[in-house]
Amino acid sequence: MSEVRSQVSPESVAENGSEGGSGVGSEGGSEGGSGVGSEGGSERPPEQRFGEFVAVRRHEAGHVAELVLDRPKAMNAVSTEMARSIAAACGALAADRSVRVTVVTSSNDRAFCVGADLKERNSFTDAELLRQRPTARAAYTGVLELPMPTIAAVHGFALGGGFELALSCDLIVADATAVVGLPEVSVGVIPGGGGTQLLPRRVGAARAAELVFTARRVEAAEARELGLVDELVGDARPAALALAARMAANSPVGLRAAKRALRLGQGLDLRAGLEVEDAAWRSVAFSGDRAEGVAAFNEKRKPEWPGE
Repeated sequence: MSEVRSQVSPESVAENGSEGGSGVGSEGGSEGGSGVGSEGGSERPPEQRFGEFVAVRRHEAGHVAELVLDRPKAMNAVSTEMARSIAAACGALAADRSVRVTVVTSSNDRAFCVGADLKERNSFTDAELLRQRPTARAAYTGVLELPMPTIAAVHGFALGGGFELALSCDLIVADATAVVGLPEVSVGVIPGGGGTQLLPRRVGAARAAELVFTARRVEAAEARELGLVDELVGDARPAALALAARMAANSPVGLRAAKRALRLGQGLDLRAGLEVEDAAWRSVAFSGDRAEGVAAFNEKRKPEWPGE
C-alpha cells in the first residue's frame, strides 16, 4: 500500500462526488485494469454500456447485475458525464425485475472510486457548479434507491464520493488494498453525496464525527474493525459476486420487500418499524414467490421463482 499512497496525494483524492473530486481525473497514464471482465478464465459476461464510463454485466442467468465504474485512467473520478451514466444505469436496473442483486465494482486496479473529477469541477463557474449539482446528486441517489440488495466491492481507494457510493450500498465487501474515508473538510467542503447521513447510520454519530472532522483515511483492517466495511476478504470483486449469487438464489419478491422494510424502518421507533415490516409482509404473503417457495420446500426441490 505504501507504493499506492506515494502516487496519490491526500489533496488529489480529497473531494467527494458532489462538491469536488480528484486531481487524478486526467486521462493520462495506463488503463490499469483489475480484470473486471474476468470470470476465472471464462468468457466475459454479457455487457450493456451506459456512456463511455459505466457498464452493466450480468451473472447468474442475469439475476446478478454488476455495475462497473469504468473510467480507469482517472481512477473512476466521477465527471458530469459519468454521473449521468451511473444514474441512467441505476434507472435501468431499478426497472428490471429480473435483477435480484446488484454489485458495484471498479475496472481500476488501484481504486474503487476517488470521488468527483476535480479537474472538471475547478473549471466550473459558480453558476455551472450549481447547475451540475443535481446531476452529481442523482448518481448517488440512484445507487441508494436501487430496490434490490446492493453490494460494493471495494478494491483500493474509496475516498470522498467514492466512499459515498459504497455507503449507498447495503453491504461493503473490501480486500486488504482498501483505503476509505471522507476527507472533504480538508479542502473546505463537506461530504455531499450522502456521507453525513449514511456514515452515522453505519458507525454511530460520534465515530462518524471523528472520521469526518479529522478527514483521515482508514486502511482495510481498521475499516473492518470500525464497521466501515462489512467483510474483509482476499479479493473483493469475486467475493462480492459470490455473496450476490447466494442472495440471488432467494425470492426476488422477498429480497426487495426485505430491503424495503430494512431501509424504511431505520430511525423509526420500534412500533412504527414493526408497522413498516407488517406492510412489507403483506406485500409478499400472497405472492407467486411465496406459493412457489412453500411448494418447493414441501416437494424438497429448488424453487423456480416467478418473481411476482
